[in-house]
Amino acid sequence: MKRPLEKASAPSPKKAKVSPDKKQKTKDVQPPPQRTSLLTEEVDFPRGGGTTLTPLEVKALRAEAVKEANEELLKDGKVSGSQTKPRKRKSELKAKHKSEEGNGGTIRPEHLNYKRITPGMKLYGQIFSVQPLALVVSLPNQLWAHVPITQISSQLTSRLEKLDEDEEMPEASDEDEDSPTSGGRVPDLYELFRAGQYVRGIVTAVHPSGSTDSTLMGRAKDEAQKASRRIEMSLLPQKVNEGLAKADMKTGLTISAAVASLEDHGYILELGVPNVTGFLSYREAEKGPFPKDARLHVGQILDVAVSAMSGNGRTCTVSVDPKSLANASISEISNVSSVIPGMLVHSLVTAVLPGGLNLQVLGSFEATVDEYHVRAEVVEQGYRIGQKVKGRILYDVPGTAPPRFALSLLDHIVKRDVKRAEREDTTQQALSLPEAYPVGQILDNVEVVRVESERGLIVAVQPGLTGFIHISQTSDEHVPTLSANSGPWKVGTLHRARVTGYLPFDGLLQLSMRPSILDQKFLQVSDVEVGSIIKGTIKKLTDSAMFVSISGSVDGVIWPNHYADIALKHPQKRFKPGSSIRCRVLVVDPERQRVVLTAKKTLIESTLPVVARLNDAKPGVVTHAVVFKVSEKNLNVEFYNGLKAIIPSREISETASGRLAEAFPIGKPVTVRIISVNPEAHRIVASIRQAAPNYKSAIVDISGVEIGNIVHGTVAEIHKDNVVVTLQPTQVRALLSLGNLANRRGLTVAQLRVSLQPGDELDDLVVVSRNAEKGFVVVASRPKGKDALVTKGAISLETLEVGQVVGGRVLRHGPKGAYIKLTNQIHGSLHPTDACDDYEFGTPFPSPDSVLKAAVLAIDKEKKHLTLSTRQSRLNPDSHPPIVDPEIQDHAQIKVGDTLRGFIKSVTEHGLFVTIGRGIDARVQIKELFDEYIKDWKPRFVANQLVKGRILSVNIEKKQVEMSFRSGTMSKVSPSISFADLHEGQKVDGRVKKVEDYGLFIGIEGSKLTGLCHKSELSDNKDADVTLALRSFREGDRVKAVILSLDSEKHRISLGLKPSYFKDEEFVVPDEDDQLSTASTEFQATLGVVEDEPILHDIQGNGGYSEREEEMSADQESEEEMVMDVDDRSHTGGDIIPDQGDDNGIDAEQSLPPLKLQGFKWGDDRESLDSDAESASSSDDSDGEEQGKKKRKRRRKKVEQDLTADLQTKTPESSADFERLLLGSPNSSYIWIQYMSFQLRLAEIEKARDIGRRALRTINFREEAEKLNIWMALLNLENVYGTDESLENTFKEAARSSDSKTVHLRLAAIFDESGKHDRAEEQFKRTTKKFGHSSKVWTLFCEHYLRHGRLEEARSLLPRSLQSLEKRKHLKTISKFAQLEYKLGDPERGRTIFEGIIDSHPKRHDLWLVYIDMEAVQGEIQNIRNLFGRIFTQKMTSRKAKTLFKKWLELERRIGDEDGQATVKQKAIEWTQRASGSD
Repeated sequence: MKRPLEKASAPSPKKAKVSPDKKQKTKDVQPPPQRTSLLTEEVDFPRGGGTTLTPLEVKALRAEAVKEANEELLKDGKVSGSQTKPRKRKSELKAKHKSEEGNGGTIRPEHLNYKRITPGMKLYGQIFSVQPLALVVSLPNQLWAHVPITQISSQLTSRLEKLDEDEEMPEASDEDEDSPTSGGRVPDLYELFRAGQYVRGIVTAVHPSGSTDSTLMGRAKDEAQKASRRIEMSLLPQKVNEGLAKADMKTGLTISAAVASLEDHGYILELGVPNVTGFLSYREAEKGPFPKDARLHVGQILDVAVSAMSGNGRTCTVSVDPKSLANASISEISNVSSVIPGMLVHSLVTAVLPGGLNLQVLGSFEATVDEYHVRAEVVEQGYRIGQKVKGRILYDVPGTAPPRFALSLLDHIVKRDVKRAEREDTTQQALSLPEAYPVGQILDNVEVVRVESERGLIVAVQPGLTGFIHISQTSDEHVPTLSANSGPWKVGTLHRARVTGYLPFDGLLQLSMRPSILDQKFLQVSDVEVGSIIKGTIKKLTDSAMFVSISGSVDGVIWPNHYADIALKHPQKRFKPGSSIRCRVLVVDPERQRVVLTAKKTLIESTLPVVARLNDAKPGVVTHAVVFKVSEKNLNVEFYNGLKAIIPSREISETASGRLAEAFPIGKPVTVRIISVNPEAHRIVASIRQAAPNYKSAIVDISGVEIGNIVHGTVAEIHKDNVVVTLQPTQVRALLSLGNLANRRGLTVAQLRVSLQPGDELDDLVVVSRNAEKGFVVVASRPKGKDALVTKGAISLETLEVGQVVGGRVLRHGPKGAYIKLTNQIHGSLHPTDACDDYEFGTPFPSPDSVLKAAVLAIDKEKKHLTLSTRQSRLNPDSHPPIVDPEIQDHAQIKVGDTLRGFIKSVTEHGLFVTIGRGIDARVQIKELFDEYIKDWKPRFVANQLVKGRILSVNIEKKQVEMSFRSGTMSKVSPSISFADLHEGQKVDGRVKKVEDYGLFIGIEGSKLTGLCHKSELSDNKDADVTLALRSFREGDRVKAVILSLDSEKHRISLGLKPSYFKDEEFVVPDEDDQLSTASTEFQATLGVVEDEPILHDIQGNGGYSEREEEMSADQESEEEMVMDVDDRSHTGGDIIPDQGDDNGIDAEQSLPPLKLQGFKWGDDRESLDSDAESASSSDDSDGEEQGKKKRKRRRKKVEQDLTADLQTKTPESSADFERLLLGSPNSSYIWIQYMSFQLRLAEIEKARDIGRRALRTINFREEAEKLNIWMALLNLENVYGTDESLENTFKEAARSSDSKTVHLRLAAIFDESGKHDRAEEQFKRTTKKFGHSSKVWTLFCEHYLRHGRLEEARSLLPRSLQSLEKRKHLKTISKFAQLEYKLGDPERGRTIFEGIIDSHPKRHDLWLVYIDMEAVQGEIQNIRNLFGRIFTQKMTSRKAKTLFKKWLELERRIGDEDGQATVKQKAIEWTQRASGSD
């Protein structure tokens, strides 16, 4: 062994000189110099002559050296052998070449197989299926390949890598979505490719047997597939088109290209050809086989045909027209390397062989066609030598020099179409193979036409269609070889076969004759029928599921909640592997290759219908379902195939039960009745209660009975006050009043009850109202001698006149009042102010379905609409009925100071709008609602509520009316005193506004002016203590002053309060009784809500006001009669509060600033405090001493009385006051927060924090909203006064205790409002990471960025949000982002987004209206007209069209012109005529 080792390490020079070739080979096999890589540390002189290598390393080195030496010797031997026998090797090569050429110089066509395929080989294939991460491609000669997603194009790979980086660093990318490396949404492969598409690829790897990874190609069907070989291919244009030169880019050439970028006029393509770039215009791209109005994606692979080259030779214009691609062919090439698969070439037949054809292509190249790719089954009869044919190049035959190509002459490959099976009716379009022969279909008679002894059988299925049966699929037993002349599978024999798959490229059906396959019930998952009962074998039982073998390779899974009707604690005792089990198919998912089964006995034995699709869910269907989710208010159940329904709590049981989770555990089967289906929303509502056997539906269809119909029936039941009548023949239940029937018969109710018997016939009944929800009608006896009020068709627009009395039925109520139907064509409206002469005792809002008489006020013949009135003064003007509420038709009728009644039209943030006439509304501001300050005023007013107020001002030009509910004289609406109205020596009344060390600031009543009274002008006594005199004044005190001087330049007023300036009679206070009588004379009626008691009763019944608040309102009414003073600025109704009442609160408030909280105010508003201080002040302290003791006693007594009445309404001023309030309302977060604010004003931060914690412990756990308010208050407190740690701890507690998403968003809003924008941004990022599935979170985050001018960051959120959100939320989110662009960003960008939305969803009229509203905000009337013009090109109902035309007309009136209004009316008429014409 020593000699070979030395020879390998140091070859002799003599041998190296034998031959240069030999020298090169020897040099190549020499080991690299770094053979001692195992040596970790090299020592120059190891001690003891040892080595640093371990014994194992030494052994390995020796073995490696021996191996290299042996290889060197063997190679030397081969070289010398070849030199001694050169003639033998040459003869062998000739023999081999002769066997390939065959007889007469022909070339035998050979099949492509795994052995012949090598990496780098280019192939033409057809996509069979598109998987999430790979493409499955069909290749020639029954071969398959797959293309990983990373081998599609370099652009797509870059986008995938960029997406991965964005997931790791979400904020690192600010690039445009359309760029190839954009972090936007990466398209799925099914958006880039389709089944049946032809592709060119290059082989990158051929995996040997046993290494096949079938995860990308779907679930493996059997062990043979797992052990099969696998070909990996790449579609990269730079690899596939390698070898093409610029000179080859001529018309007729078809190549692969990848979309590199999207430009203004088209797409830039990567061709893989040096110094050449492709261009595809948008117009040309529309001709391609792509979805309509869809843009191509960056990285998408296209098959293109060269149209023209630019003058500079750098840009190549291409086409994707399918006809151009199918017909494009080439006749010459510059180099053999320029030939790529898929080229259509003209060829000449040079030989016809039993196994195929020999061709000559492109002038001098040889080509072959095997028997699978010729058109005729009998090659000798189908083709002749010298015939010209068209074919496509499939691949370059490996190992041939000069190159030889394999072609296909099949019709579907030449035309780039899928293989189709002709129908018997040739006039109908041929079907594709999967459509004509689905997998699993059994063919009774297929004839063997060709036998390949080692591969399989070719059988004829129908004319022009053949099938392939692999040798392993001929029998369940092993078949070593097949014979064409003998045996059971010889040519001409008929057999029974089953379709198991397709070979789309070769155009063959994949068949099997194995008896086990023929007898198999299910061949694939899609063959399994939902709801079918099957018997299977248990394969495996795990903790998470049980797997059952159904048939062959088709398995099913049973989840634990479907093991039985009840939950099993030990399923392994009941289910043993290998035992049979009877189950029912629950879900079939062919895409995931999954079958879900159920073993519940209730479902297996159920005879009720199977609901597996939305079409199966019909209202009234009773079926079985399984509970899969339980909440507090409803149950969620699941039918078959994943179809779900919701069961509201009211439909669960007749009687209230305990917790739903206990009564209905998850997995429990229940019997339900479907009560409603919404196909658009995919929502099904079911009922357990109505599915009970003893349930009888009480609701009867009453659509056949209309109001006003004359009916008859039989008495069914007799009750105390009415009779139940069964109408004939409709069997509808009706209620008839006994009093009505008694009056008709002239009897008393008692006499009628004795004479009336069940079964009696009743005639001449008229239907007066209907209740469709409860399924009954109300009837009355027809009055004697009275005909029907109005018969249908008796009136028309031509015969109607103003003032005419007509009859109709109330359909519904709208913004303009009741909607009345007179005939099918004529409708009218009844405004509430036209309903009666006395609003309080009339019926301004008649109930729907009621019949009434009305007088015609106006006629609109274009709209076929009437304006009606039911006032008695209009119906019977001769009777002169009393008119309490006059009819107001014009603003000129309204005078300042008039007291009018009306109905609340709407409640807004700034007050009310009251309708006092048809088209005439009055505004009531918040300050004009009450005499006193009311914080929560909105619950006291509702729409359509009757109110009474006084007119403050009328602007006839602008048609604006101001109204007040407050009591007071008309002096408050008189013009205020100006600076010019004052003169020196004038005596004025005023109130102390502020007390300073140098004097008093006094506000002059009746004006907004303020003057200064210097401290030297307080007393006539020069020796008096002026400081003490100043202390005697308090803010809000009423005083009399005289104007000493006026500075017109600086608008300064100097005042004096010295007693010498005034006479004694000027200090006389008028008698209180006189004031009260005067006030009561001036204001005889209380303004505001007229129907106070019923409304309060309704609110209290709905959980609104408490008894304490009713007492408050009663006290306030009593206080309104005790008017002491009339204040021009804010009259309060005479509430008397001591002067010192507000000092403590104001001083305390100045100690710490209050915090802000959405929906709450930490402290009383300063304006409200000032108003209260002014309204609560008593008579000034400077009243003359001439007042008698009696009056002082009366005043003191009245003060005490008012304080007692004010205990419930005054602002709490101490902790004791708050504790007293909390005893009565422990669940009121408002009081708790006010208590916290009170402590903060006293700088007691820790106490405020403790009060918040105490509130959380005290408030009932059901009051989630109240608890959330407390948490928000604590977060505000910690944000201002706490540390970051305390804020974080409070936030985490709040997120655990309340709705986590709400808490996250509220904290971000708190940071934003407090100016901590960076922290707000961090909080939003934190929220989107946790609640990325919420559209609201992304919208608010975008709004945050836009409000701070960070447009790019805001716009980058949209693609990120769409990756996280469910697809059903995408449209809503995109619309919200577009609206934000209009409001806070770039309206043009918002317009672009909306254009994309309405293009993809043209039927969503709500989105159209949002788009139009956004344009209206911009004032773009022309854009609005264009949008309406586009929307009316669609089909829609007349009601929808009417709504849209109204919207259009309203916008034209608001921001358009009269021409636009006329155009809208004309278009509405034209649309109506078209609609009626089409009907």
